[in-house]
Amino acid sequence: MRDDNDIEALIAMMARLPGLGPRSARRAVLQMIRKRSLLLGPLAELMTRVARDARECLNCGNIGTQDICEICQDNQRNNGLLCVVEDVSDLWAIERSGVFKGRYHVLGGTLSALDAIGPEELRIPKLQSRVESEEVTEVILALNATIDGQTTAHYIADHLEGRVTLTSLAQGVPIGGELDYLDEGTITAALNARKTV
Repeated sequence: MRDDNDIEALIAMMARLPGLGPRSARRAVLQMIRKRSLLLGPLAELMTRVARDARECLNCGNIGTQDICEICQDNQRNNGLLCVVEDVSDLWAIERSGVFKGRYHVLGGTLSALDAIGPEELRIPKLQSRVESEEVTEVILALNATIDGQTTAHYIADHLEGRVTLTSLAQGVPIGGELDYLDEGTITAALNARKTV
């Protein structure tokens, strides 16, 4: 009886992941069990390693397996160009486009008076210090086109105005849209048509 409980617990856990409901989770677990040597075993090993090694980059907030992520360590990146995003999923979405060759700064959320999230709860002070210490010439505010995202963009723009060129994503990002759900072509168009804030 314990094995059945473990399988049901695995299905329930998988169903909690974004994009998977109970039926999709059940199908995924069944497929993994049927192909346990090809899927389940390697997946369990990878999940154990990721759980042990994954960490937040001390510089930008990206997720990787080292204290400083690969993007921050890449000498081919443009140090003067800093793209500010709300979450790591947004950073990864922009990276998939293959267009942006600067550096990133992950805020870890957006300002929200209702949720008592102020600048100190986000990585806004770290952003300000990076702009000063890393000789940043342009900050791209690539925040989601939501009310909280736009409020956060205006707050950052107010605090960095006069110290750096401020731009934001333009064409292609719909109002209320989230970067993680956009295709690479839309992200490319938005980055190429950015505008001054």
